[in-house]
Amino acid sequence: MPLSFATYDVFTDAAFAGNPLAIVFGADSLDDAAMQTIAREFNLSETTFVRRARAPHHSAEVRIFTPGRELPFAGHPTIGTAIAMAEREHGDNKELDVLLVLEEKVGPVRCAVKLAQKGAAFAEFDLPQLPRETGSGAAGAEAVAMLGLKGGDIGFDRHTPSAFSAGVPYDFVPVSSLDALARAKPTAVFSADKRGTNGVYVYARAAPHAAHAFHARMFAPEIGIVEDPATGSAAAAFAGVVAKFDTPGDGWIQTPILQGAEMGRPSLIGLEFELSNGKITGARISGKAVKVSEGQLFI
Repeated sequence: MPLSFATYDVFTDAAFAGNPLAIVFGADSLDDAAMQTIAREFNLSETTFVRRARAPHHSAEVRIFTPGRELPFAGHPTIGTAIAMAEREHGDNKELDVLLVLEEKVGPVRCAVKLAQKGAAFAEFDLPQLPRETGSGAAGAEAVAMLGLKGGDIGFDRHTPSAFSAGVPYDFVPVSSLDALARAKPTAVFSADKRGTNGVYVYARAAPHAAHAFHARMFAPEIGIVEDPATGSAAAAFAGVVAKFDTPGDGWIQTPILQGAEMGRPSLIGLEFELSNGKITGARISGKAVKVSEGQLFI
Protein backbone atom coordinates (compact mmCIF):
# COMPACT_ATOMS: atom_id res chain seq x y z
CA MET A 1 0.00 0.00 0.00
CA PRO A 2 1.54 3.35 -0.99
CA LEU A 3 2.31 5.91 1.69
CA SER A 4 1.72 9.61 1.11
CA PHE A 5 4.47 12.13 1.77
CA ALA A 6 5.11 15.85 1.48
CA THR A 7 8.22 17.99 1.55
CA TYR A 8 8.39 21.38 3.23
CA ASP A 9 11.02 24.09 3.42
CA VAL A 10 11.27 25.10 7.06
CA PHE A 11 12.42 28.28 8.83
CA THR A 12 11.56 30.28 5.72
CA ASP A 13 8.55 31.89 4.08
CA ALA A 14 9.73 31.09 0.53
CA ALA A 15 10.24 27.82 -1.32
CA PHE A 16 13.80 26.67 -2.02
CA ALA A 17 15.19 28.41 1.04
CA GLY A 18 15.33 27.23 4.64
CA ASN A 19 15.84 23.59 5.55
CA PRO A 20 14.02 20.95 3.47
CA LEU A 21 12.09 18.25 5.32
CA ALA A 22 10.33 15.10 4.11
CA ILE A 23 7.25 13.95 6.04
CA VAL A 24 5.84 10.44 5.59
CA PHE A 25 2.25 10.01 6.80
CA GLY A 26 0.58 6.85 8.09
CA ALA A 27 3.92 5.21 8.83
CA ASP A 28 2.67 2.78 11.52
CA SER A 29 3.59 -0.32 9.51
CA LEU A 30 7.22 0.71 9.01
CA ASP A 31 9.90 -0.73 11.27
CA ASP A 32 13.08 1.11 12.25
CA ALA A 33 15.12 -0.32 9.37
CA ALA A 34 12.50 0.69 6.80
CA MET A 35 12.31 4.25 8.16
CA GLN A 36 16.09 4.56 8.07
CA THR A 37 16.16 3.28 4.48
CA ILE A 38 13.51 5.81 3.40
CA ALA A 39 15.42 8.63 5.14
CA ARG A 40 18.53 7.66 3.16
CA GLU A 41 16.45 7.67 -0.03
CA PHE A 42 15.18 11.22 0.58
CA ASN A 43 18.74 12.17 1.64
CA LEU A 44 17.61 15.34 3.40
CA SER A 45 18.99 16.40 6.76
CA GLU A 46 15.87 14.88 8.37
CA THR A 47 12.81 12.87 7.42
CA THR A 48 9.89 12.43 9.82
CA PHE A 49 7.43 9.55 10.06
CA VAL A 50 3.95 10.31 11.40
CA ARG A 51 2.30 7.46 13.32
CA ARG A 52 -0.72 7.00 15.56
CA ALA A 53 -0.24 8.59 18.97
CA ARG A 54 0.25 6.25 21.90
CA ALA A 55 -1.67 8.57 24.26
CA PRO A 56 -5.29 9.38 23.31
CA HIS A 57 -4.94 13.13 24.02
CA HIS A 58 -1.83 13.51 21.81
CA SER A 59 -1.88 14.28 18.09
CA ALA A 60 0.67 11.80 16.71
CA GLU A 61 3.88 9.94 17.33
CA VAL A 62 6.70 11.42 15.24
CA ARG A 63 9.95 9.58 14.53
CA ILE A 64 12.88 11.63 13.20
CA PHE A 65 15.70 10.20 11.06
CA THR A 66 18.77 11.72 9.45
CA PRO A 67 20.32 9.75 6.54
CA GLY A 68 22.54 8.07 9.13
CA ARG A 69 20.61 7.68 12.41
CA GLU A 70 17.46 8.39 14.41
CA LEU A 71 17.26 11.53 16.55
CA PRO A 72 15.24 11.90 19.75
CA PHE A 73 14.33 15.50 18.93
CA ALA A 74 14.95 18.10 16.24
CA GLY A 75 13.64 21.59 15.62
CA HIS A 76 12.92 21.93 11.92
CA PRO A 77 11.23 18.49 11.78
CA THR A 78 8.99 19.54 14.69
CA ILE A 79 8.05 22.88 13.07
CA GLY A 80 7.57 21.37 9.61
CA THR A 81 5.63 18.30 10.76
CA ALA A 82 3.29 20.36 12.97
CA ILE A 83 2.50 22.70 10.07
CA ALA A 84 2.07 19.80 7.63
CA MET A 85 -0.33 18.00 9.99
CA ALA A 86 -2.37 21.17 10.55
CA GLU A 87 -2.60 21.91 6.82
CA ARG A 88 -3.45 18.28 6.06
CA GLU A 89 -6.36 18.37 8.51
CA HIS A 90 -7.63 21.92 8.04
CA GLY A 91 -6.44 22.95 4.57
CA ASP A 92 -3.58 25.23 3.60
CA ASN A 93 -5.66 28.31 2.78
CA LYS A 94 -7.42 28.87 6.10
CA GLU A 95 -6.63 31.35 8.82
CA LEU A 96 -6.73 29.20 11.94
CA ASP A 97 -4.84 28.50 15.18
CA VAL A 98 -4.15 24.82 15.87
CA LEU A 99 -2.64 23.15 18.94
CA LEU A 100 -0.88 19.78 18.66
CA VAL A 101 1.13 17.53 20.96
CA LEU A 102 3.72 15.42 19.12
CA GLU A 103 5.21 12.35 20.77
CA GLU A 104 8.93 12.41 20.04
CA LYS A 105 11.64 10.23 21.55
CA VAL A 106 12.60 13.12 23.83
CA GLY A 107 9.02 13.28 25.17
CA PRO A 108 5.78 15.12 24.31
CA VAL A 109 6.30 18.38 22.40
CA ARG A 110 3.52 20.98 22.54
CA CYS A 111 3.18 22.92 19.27
CA ALA A 112 1.05 25.90 18.27
CA VAL A 113 0.41 26.45 14.54
CA LYS A 114 -0.99 29.57 12.92
CA LEU A 115 -2.36 28.83 9.46
CA ALA A 116 -2.65 31.70 7.01
CA GLN A 117 -4.94 32.34 4.03
CA LYS A 118 -1.95 33.78 2.21
CA GLY A 119 1.74 33.19 2.77
CA ALA A 120 3.60 30.70 4.91
CA ALA A 121 2.20 29.07 8.02
CA PHE A 122 3.90 29.72 11.37
CA ALA A 123 4.57 27.36 14.27
CA GLU A 124 6.26 27.47 17.64
CA PHE A 125 6.90 24.86 20.30
CA ASP A 126 7.95 24.75 23.91
CA LEU A 127 11.25 22.98 24.45
CA PRO A 128 10.65 19.49 25.84
CA GLN A 129 13.97 19.77 27.70
CA LEU A 130 15.62 22.96 28.88
CA PRO A 131 19.28 23.50 27.92
CA ARG A 132 21.96 22.05 30.18
CA GLU A 133 25.73 22.23 29.96
CA THR A 134 27.25 18.86 29.09
CA GLY A 135 30.99 19.60 29.05
CA SER A 136 33.69 22.15 28.38
CA GLY A 137 33.44 21.97 24.59
CA ALA A 138 36.20 21.49 22.04
CA ALA A 139 39.38 23.23 23.22
CA GLY A 140 40.59 26.08 21.07
CA ALA A 141 43.29 24.03 19.36
CA GLU A 142 40.88 21.17 18.72
CA ALA A 143 38.27 23.55 17.31
CA VAL A 144 40.89 25.12 15.04
CA ALA A 145 41.94 21.70 13.72
CA MET A 146 38.39 20.44 13.22
CA LEU A 147 37.23 23.54 11.34
CA GLY A 148 40.33 24.60 9.41
CA LEU A 149 40.56 27.95 11.18
CA LYS A 150 43.30 29.99 12.85
CA GLY A 151 43.91 30.36 16.56
CA GLY A 152 42.82 33.99 16.57
CA ASP A 153 39.48 33.05 15.02
CA ILE A 154 38.17 31.26 18.11
CA GLY A 155 36.18 33.19 20.69
CA PHE A 156 34.75 36.68 21.12
CA ASP A 157 33.77 38.78 24.14
CA ARG A 158 33.31 36.24 26.98
CA HIS A 159 32.37 33.42 24.60
CA THR A 160 34.60 30.33 24.55
CA PRO A 161 33.92 26.80 23.21
CA SER A 162 31.23 24.97 25.17
CA ALA A 163 28.92 21.97 25.02
CA PHE A 164 25.17 22.07 25.69
CA SER A 165 22.14 19.89 25.07
CA ALA A 166 18.37 20.44 25.02
CA GLY A 167 17.73 16.82 24.11
CA VAL A 168 20.49 16.53 21.48
CA PRO A 169 24.10 17.41 22.45
CA TYR A 170 26.24 19.83 20.43
CA ASP A 171 29.66 21.42 20.56
CA PHE A 172 29.42 25.21 20.30
CA VAL A 173 32.35 27.12 18.83
CA PRO A 174 32.27 30.95 18.85
CA VAL A 175 34.27 32.69 16.14
CA SER A 176 35.44 36.26 16.15
CA SER A 177 34.02 37.45 12.83
CA LEU A 178 31.62 36.67 10.01
CA ASP A 179 34.68 36.17 7.82
CA ALA A 180 35.93 33.38 10.11
CA LEU A 181 32.45 31.88 10.09
CA ALA A 182 32.47 31.83 6.28
CA ARG A 183 35.88 30.10 6.23
CA ALA A 184 34.89 27.31 8.63
CA LYS A 185 34.54 23.80 7.21
CA PRO A 186 34.93 20.24 8.51
CA THR A 187 38.42 18.80 8.07
CA ALA A 188 39.77 15.26 8.09
CA VAL A 189 40.16 15.42 11.89
CA PHE A 190 36.57 16.47 12.55
CA SER A 191 35.52 14.52 15.66
CA ALA A 192 32.10 15.58 16.99
CA ASP A 193 30.86 11.99 17.01
CA LYS A 194 33.88 10.79 18.98
CA ARG A 195 33.25 13.59 21.48
CA GLY A 196 29.72 12.32 21.99
CA THR A 197 27.96 15.27 20.37
CA ASN A 198 25.65 15.43 17.38
CA GLY A 199 27.65 18.08 15.53
CA VAL A 200 29.55 21.35 15.80
CA TYR A 201 27.59 24.62 15.87
CA VAL A 202 29.82 27.55 14.86
CA TYR A 203 28.49 31.03 15.55
CA ALA A 204 29.34 34.72 15.46
CA ARG A 205 27.53 37.88 16.39
CA ALA A 206 25.47 39.31 13.55
CA ALA A 207 26.38 42.48 11.73
CA PRO A 208 25.10 45.71 13.31
CA HIS A 209 21.42 46.47 12.63
CA ALA A 210 20.75 42.94 11.28
CA ALA A 211 17.33 41.41 11.90
CA HIS A 212 19.01 38.53 13.75
CA ALA A 213 21.28 38.44 16.79
CA PHE A 214 23.62 35.63 15.73
CA HIS A 215 24.80 34.06 12.49
CA ALA A 216 25.51 30.33 12.68
CA ARG A 217 26.52 27.20 10.78
CA MET A 218 26.22 23.55 11.85
CA PHE A 219 28.41 20.67 10.65
CA ALA A 220 27.61 16.99 11.28
CA PRO A 221 29.27 14.92 8.51
CA GLU A 222 29.52 11.88 10.77
CA ILE A 223 25.72 11.44 10.73
CA GLY A 224 25.31 12.22 7.03
CA ILE A 225 24.89 16.02 7.27
CA VAL A 226 27.96 17.81 5.93
CA GLU A 227 26.26 21.13 6.69
CA ASP A 228 22.71 21.81 7.88
CA PRO A 229 20.73 24.81 6.62
CA ALA A 230 18.88 25.16 9.96
CA THR A 231 19.25 23.24 13.21
CA GLY A 232 16.46 23.86 15.69
CA SER A 233 17.75 21.38 18.27
CA ALA A 234 21.10 23.20 18.31
CA ALA A 235 19.32 26.57 18.53
CA ALA A 236 17.39 25.20 21.52
CA ALA A 237 20.64 24.27 23.28
CA PHE A 238 22.15 27.61 22.21
CA ALA A 239 19.86 29.35 24.68
CA GLY A 240 22.13 27.92 27.36
CA VAL A 241 25.18 29.36 25.60
CA VAL A 242 23.68 32.86 25.46
CA ALA A 243 22.57 32.68 29.08
CA LYS A 244 26.05 31.59 30.21
CA PHE A 245 28.24 33.99 28.26
CA ASP A 246 26.06 37.06 27.67
CA THR A 247 24.35 36.90 31.10
CA PRO A 248 21.28 38.92 30.08
CA GLY A 249 18.90 40.13 32.77
CA ASP A 250 15.82 38.24 33.92
CA GLY A 251 12.77 38.08 31.67
CA TRP A 252 12.09 36.81 28.16
CA ILE A 253 15.08 37.12 25.81
CA GLN A 254 14.60 37.07 22.03
CA THR A 255 17.60 35.73 20.11
CA PRO A 256 16.81 35.19 16.40
CA ILE A 257 19.44 33.21 14.50
CA LEU A 258 20.35 33.24 10.80
CA GLN A 259 21.70 29.93 9.48
CA GLY A 260 22.20 28.40 6.03
CA ALA A 261 23.14 31.62 4.21
CA GLU A 262 26.50 30.17 3.10
CA MET A 263 24.60 27.27 1.49
CA GLY A 264 22.24 29.56 -0.40
CA ARG A 265 19.37 28.46 1.88
CA PRO A 266 18.94 31.26 4.42
CA SER A 267 16.93 30.16 7.45
CA LEU A 268 15.59 32.39 10.21
CA ILE A 269 15.16 30.52 13.50
CA GLY A 270 13.16 32.18 16.25
CA LEU A 271 14.62 31.50 19.69
CA GLU A 272 13.31 33.00 22.90
CA PHE A 273 13.93 31.97 26.46
CA GLU A 274 13.00 33.12 29.93
CA LEU A 275 15.52 33.80 32.69
CA SER A 276 14.65 33.90 36.38
CA ASN A 277 17.47 34.56 38.85
CA GLY A 278 19.90 33.82 36.05
CA LYS A 279 18.43 30.39 35.25
CA ILE A 280 16.45 29.38 32.16
CA THR A 281 12.89 28.56 33.18
CA GLY A 282 11.30 28.27 29.73
CA ALA A 283 12.20 28.42 26.05
CA ARG A 284 10.57 28.26 22.63
CA ILE A 285 11.60 27.72 19.01
CA SER A 286 9.54 29.25 16.20
CA GLY A 287 9.54 29.61 12.44
CA LYS A 288 7.61 29.43 9.20
CA ALA A 289 7.37 26.65 6.61
CA VAL A 290 6.03 26.19 3.08
CA LYS A 291 5.00 23.06 1.20
CA VAL A 292 7.16 22.31 -1.84
CA SER A 293 6.01 18.89 -3.05
CA GLU A 294 3.80 15.92 -2.27
CA GLY A 295 3.44 12.40 -3.60
CA GLN A 296 3.38 8.70 -2.80
CA LEU A 297 5.95 6.11 -1.79
CA PHE A 298 5.44 2.70 -3.41
CA ILE A 299 7.01 0.28 -0.95
